[in-house]
Amino acid sequence: MVAHLSKILSNSENVFDFVVNEGNGVKGLSDMGIQALPDQYIQPLEERITTSTVITDDSIPIIDASNWNDPKVADQICKAAQNWGFFQVINHGVPIEVLDNIKETSHRFFSLPAEEKKKYSKENSISSNVRYGTSFTPEAEKTLGWRDYLSLVHISDDEAAEFWPPPCKEEALEYLKRCDTVIRKILKVLMGGLNVKTIDEEKEDLLMGSKRINFNYYPKCPNPELSVGVARHSDISTITFLLQDDIGGLYVKKLDSNAWIHVPPINGALVINIGDALQIMSNDKYKSVEHRVIANGSKNRVSVPIFLHPKPSSVIGPMQEVLDKGEKPIYKQILYADYTKIFFSKGHDGKDTIECAKI
Repeated sequence: MVAHLSKILSNSENVFDFVVNEGNGVKGLSDMGIQALPDQYIQPLEERITTSTVITDDSIPIIDASNWNDPKVADQICKAAQNWGFFQVINHGVPIEVLDNIKETSHRFFSLPAEEKKKYSKENSISSNVRYGTSFTPEAEKTLGWRDYLSLVHISDDEAAEFWPPPCKEEALEYLKRCDTVIRKILKVLMGGLNVKTIDEEKEDLLMGSKRINFNYYPKCPNPELSVGVARHSDISTITFLLQDDIGGLYVKKLDSNAWIHVPPINGALVINIGDALQIMSNDKYKSVEHRVIANGSKNRVSVPIFLHPKPSSVIGPMQEVLDKGEKPIYKQILYADYTKIFFSKGHDGKDTIECAKI
């Protein structure tokens, strides 16, 4: 075991091969008990979170959604989307046992042997909608992230039943189904804030024509202060629904500042954030903001985001209802598939992708 570990760590190609090509992920490194972080996981100084850049006297809004008919709830959601780009929702109606199940399912999938997980890698998966991998885009990144993931695009329940991994497909489908009502309520509120009165079929395709659920696994890291789970980025979704476990580690950049704020885990809460697609559609009224995940030195952390996207064939740009008030468009009309391609062609780089959509 020690000799095998020494061989793996002897050069960066061996590490990349073990983690990426052989499908062991960073969990494989963590399970072998490595004592020091391999070089390709050491973040440059300017990308590390330090106590001087974290503020503790502020937090993203926590919204009680026990009464969706209360106008205050809609007001709080729209204000949070404008001023923070992030908020937490409590008393949303998704049963706590469904949330607990999906977290347990995450641990169960990543506990599978590497050869089982590797069946779902880019090279081996029989469906392009099922992807097991590590970091973000290892081939394009200068520094790798300390995270493994399973990504599942939802086309239909039948397709999911056929192709999604057996250890998690039932729980993932149940989780998506249970979150659907909350997703629709939040989108309705956000559209109301943009003067969009009804969400017809065309609007629905634009807002949530594509759904993707990710299982993220952040194993214990030998030098968490040098690494990062996920580098700073904004999502390219319309909105993202995130369930985090009780360990914590998600940090959000405060708008118009260089300060970072921890998003504390709240039992039963869902973290909602605005993605680039909705920032573009809202002509900058709603903000997608940079966020990142730090590595943890003592525990294995999981999180489960649901990304709501426009259909790849949708064209995104400022909505007509927003421009009807005489606003000048900040963004051009862009095919969403093209926007996605730009995002996945490079490593995480803050909010650089959205610059490509500006007029």
